[in-house]
Amino acid sequence: MRVTLLVFGVLRDLLGKTAGPLELPSGSTVRDLLDHCRRLVPEKSAPWSSIESSIAVAVNREYVPATHRLADGDEVALLPPVSGGAPSKTRPPNTIPVIVVTRQRVRLTEDPIDADSIAASLKREEDGALVLFDGIVRNNSRGRRTLYLFYESYPDMALSYLRLLADRALAEFPIRDLAIVHRLGRLEIGESSIVIAVASAHRAAAFDACRWLIETIKKTVPIWKKEFFEDGAVWAQGDPFPQELTAHAPKSTPKKFAGKKSTPHAKSARPRKRERAR
Repeated sequence: MRVTLLVFGVLRDLLGKTAGPLELPSGSTVRDLLDHCRRLVPEKSAPWSSIESSIAVAVNREYVPATHRLADGDEVALLPPVSGGAPSKTRPPNTIPVIVVTRQRVRLTEDPIDADSIAASLKREEDGALVLFDGIVRNNSRGRRTLYLFYESYPDMALSYLRLLADRALAEFPIRDLAIVHRLGRLEIGESSIVIAVASAHRAAAFDACRWLIETIKKTVPIWKKEFFEDGAVWAQGDPFPQELTAHAPKSTPKKFAGKKSTPHAKSARPRKRERAR
């Protein structure tokens, strides 16, 4: 049986030579593939040891558990924890085309992001609020001077899950429209890495939806960040995937993407009753 193995972020540094077509015995599971990869990594390799239990696996761009049985022709991606971005105390060269779906704008791009233009494109006379989150590359990280960042993604899957999150936000919050734009490739200090804009009749729903989107994107969408410093570079250690998305999740845990119980700040991010416009 032949599958195609994809690796990203820090796993590419460890297993890059293994990526591509891979022969496995018929009937192999994701766990068998992970065991195969473990044998290829130098014994007691610190990066592998520290992230193995938190690796997520996607087969044909869908998260699956370690018990998932592979089939000939499958595309299997090993995904380390995504870019994160939370403070430490809390726990390819071509531009990717825009995908436009009903009532939303979702895209990945290697071009600079114009936050003002995105905000202006969403404004309507019936809106009472427009909340904008602009993630900016800062000049330091963990006490070290940052020179620039590099963002890598699993593009097809990242777009798919960004669209899924956008659909959920539109369905579960009383908002009118939204936009999500994430930058890829090399980013200089002061540039925007992600912009989320949410338009709504009332401010509470716009704030809650925007907060829920950025927190969930940073835990579940396959995009990774590499930080370059004066004395070296390192893949950012992001927040762990929600337990139900990891390959080693307990069998009794349902494999649902971005379920409310695993969503950060789920209580505060619930859709609120509409308030009087002020």
